[in-house]
Amino acid sequence: MAGMLVQHKVKDFASWKKVYDSQAALRSSNGELSDQIYRDAADQNKLTLIFKWNSLENARKFAQSPELKAAMEKAGVEGSPAITFLNEA
Repeated sequence: MAGMLVQHKVKDFASWKKVYDSQAALRSSNGELSDQIYRDAADQNKLTLIFKWNSLENARKFAQSPELKAAMEKAGVEGSPAITFLNEA
């Protein structure tokens, strides 16, 4: 199983979450199996997201997709996200 860890800051969590939720079908159709969202205890707009994907290749493709870039811009993501790709041990 493949994983993807994403960390980024957003302008407003509630606004970001609406856009994020609207993209669930897009993520799923690209191989996402599950997701978890964590908010930083000191700054509720700093997020860590952990995803499971059906393949590392699909996770990498999705991370580079124009659809994801557009959704992140619409959602108010600030700066570039830190993305780490993971293999389950």
